[in-house]
Amino acid sequence: MSIEENKVLVRHLFNEVWNKANLNIVDELCATNFTFNYAPSGISNDLEGYKQTGIIWTSGISDMKVTLEDMVAEGDKVAVRYKVGCKHTGEFMGVPPTGKQLAMVGFSIFCIKDGKIVEEWGEMDMMGLMQQIGDNPQE
Repeated sequence: MSIEENKVLVRHLFNEVWNKANLNIVDELCATNFTFNYAPSGISNDLEGYKQTGIIWTSGISDMKVTLEDMVAEGDKVAVRYKVGCKHTGEFMGVPPTGKQLAMVGFSIFCIKDGKIVEEWGEMDMMGLMQQIGDNPQE
């Protein structure tokens, strides 16, 4: 695939999985040997763990809007910096719903082979997010 096709694939993943909560498309976009290098604690770092992470997010968070701020690609890698706006409407990471509007930033780097995402590395400001919903590990 070309660099532009790789970027289209990553945009499609963010739009379908995170903005539309369409977890059914994960099998279409990701390879069966997909590795999720920043899976939450207790979640496997494979394709099933990625789907499970999606379920955790979509069951506790609604109205999610992920905006891709930057996208850079070279070879088989695509790097994305994004921001997230959402609402805390269900239990999330053990915290009961607060109804609060939330904001977070993050980045991901994807590796693509044969038209499928085979690996994702990333970082999200989870501490900032958890502080917004009132779960402050510093206190």
